[in-house]
Amino acid sequence: MESILSQINLSALPRHVAIIMDGNGRWAQRQGRSRIEGHKAAITAVRSAVEAAAELGIPFLTLYAFSTENWHRPPEEVSGLMQLLSFVLEQEEARLIEQGIQLKVIGDLEALPEGVRRRLEGALRRTATGSRMTLTLALSYGARQDILQATKAIVRAAVAGMLSPKDVDEGTFRSFLWTKDLPDPELLIRTSGEQRISNFLLWECAYTEFVFLPVLWPDFRREHFYQAVWEFQQRERRFGRVLS
Repeated sequence: MESILSQINLSALPRHVAIIMDGNGRWAQRQGRSRIEGHKAAITAVRSAVEAAAELGIPFLTLYAFSTENWHRPPEEVSGLMQLLSFVLEQEEARLIEQGIQLKVIGDLEALPEGVRRRLEGALRRTATGSRMTLTLALSYGARQDILQATKAIVRAAVAGMLSPKDVDEGTFRSFLWTKDLPDPELLIRTSGEQRISNFLLWECAYTEFVFLPVLWPDFRREHFYQAVWEFQQRERRFGRVLS
């Protein structure tokens, strides 16, 4: 870990790292455990990612925690995930406050169980003064759904005479997205070896660098985060231009 950490250029870090936390189910299967045990084992990985990002000084970290498609999983798994989410929020809140980390959330929060939503809203309020890093959880989140709700909101504003269609540009559209307060991620990490985006930050990832790691999410540790950041720094980011 020390060797790869020493190779990271601290003056060229990504401002925003997003992570698709994949592989909990496969980890549990290989361990002969239930899927919910895989999700529980992933708590250590989440803590490792948050601590690594904060240690490096990365100001924004977004974790894909629960997608809109995840609602279609077996009811007992969904219920277990919601209970686990509430437990983790309760257990980790003091740590976030102590480390100066502000918690945010993106997604359709109305779809969450009332108890989870209350716990989440409390954590958002109590961590609001954190200035070291912004940790965003994507919960009941889908990028297509976000783009659709933003489009509907723009249409409603136009119909109400509050917005002229000719004034709608990329900046206007962005202001209606759930991610409006976040910069676009420069680095996206996906674990488990899968190489797809799975309806995550489609608008925001137009020029994001992707790093796919073979490690299953419950086994993810700081050195994996450092490895992804180091790989990001080896890329030449041209944004469609030719660099001389």
